[in-house]
Amino acid sequence: MALAAALLAGTISAAHAQQAPIKIGVLNDQSALYADFGGKGSVEAARMAVEDFGGKVLGRPIEIVSADHQNKPDVASAIARQWFDAEGVHAITDLTNSAVAIAVQTLAKERGKVTLFTGPATTRLINEDCSPTGFMWNFDTYTQAIGTGKAIVAEGGKTWFLLVADYAFGHQMAADLRNVVTAGGGKVLGEVKHPVNNADFSSFLLQAQASKAQVIGLSNAGADTINAIKQAGEFRIAEAGQTLAGLVVVISDVHSLGLQATQGLYFTTAFYWDTDDKTRAWSKRFFDRMGRMPGAVHAATYSSVSNYLKAMEAAGTDEGPKVAEKLRSMEIDDFFGKGRVRADGRFEHGALLAQVKSPSESKAPWDYFKIVRRISAEEAVQPLSESKCPLVKK
Repeated sequence: MALAAALLAGTISAAHAQQAPIKIGVLNDQSALYADFGGKGSVEAARMAVEDFGGKVLGRPIEIVSADHQNKPDVASAIARQWFDAEGVHAITDLTNSAVAIAVQTLAKERGKVTLFTGPATTRLINEDCSPTGFMWNFDTYTQAIGTGKAIVAEGGKTWFLLVADYAFGHQMAADLRNVVTAGGGKVLGEVKHPVNNADFSSFLLQAQASKAQVIGLSNAGADTINAIKQAGEFRIAEAGQTLAGLVVVISDVHSLGLQATQGLYFTTAFYWDTDDKTRAWSKRFFDRMGRMPGAVHAATYSSVSNYLKAMEAAGTDEGPKVAEKLRSMEIDDFFGKGRVRADGRFEHGALLAQVKSPSESKAPWDYFKIVRRISAEEAVQPLSESKCPLVKK
């Protein structure tokens, strides 16, 4: 009788597992400096991906869950642990904030769960902290430094001063930018680190002015970039002859500041809504739901979730390592990008060097950017020969 009961319990448990939903978590900042960067827009983008997939995979319903990590690694780890261990979440996407991303990647790696990074940018996620179930889908500090830094140095911007967000992302961005500027014959005259979610940039901007550098590089993102640009305008930095370079700029930043304050700003992006018919069609659907045009993080979240579900269907299982292995073998081709996932987990795709239009150049709402040039995947992504990821065979 005991044996029969155990067998019955096992059969019921297996049947329940086969009917339980496939859960995908969107874990990001929904209330502070990165709320417009990804935030609830990423949650909606993930839902769009599920709907377009048909709402089911492997015969099971797909469910999107979300939470605000408050830009705190300990909070993010606690949420991820609860999701993985108690709520049956299979994968987590977005994860804006590099310190948070590293913490969650470590946890997910231990449990064989998939991470789809669309918001964080530190290249540590595909180098020292890479994972067989971790994927970097959008941009990284190497891409942003190569695209923006190389272009400005080529235009004669040889001397730089850096404003650096004081955590993993800002530090890595500054290091990558130093390499690009130096390789182009330029020089970084100095840098200053500032707290994350900083309100007052006056002392940092005064140091940048005093350096006499031609270019002030903003190695930050979200509200920090917005505040720095806004206060640089109050200090009349551009009028005094110094150029601002935004290293991570999304369309919501420009929308918040306006074209008058941001015109002429160069930056690198993986996505712009008005690039072609496919980006326009998807972006209009997003706009109808959110009342705003999507940024690169939103588009990457949709793409990563869509392709994760395709990989799960092709693998015929929800087991993280097997789904990850299938995802690495697939050809990716959608409105966000075209390419393959490398051994280090980086989705290798091209990028766009963009410049913010002047008010007179903009012909319609959200008509903010002009594309200066397309950056090939080979140029945009760190060469595998330079990888520090243990998964990469030299």
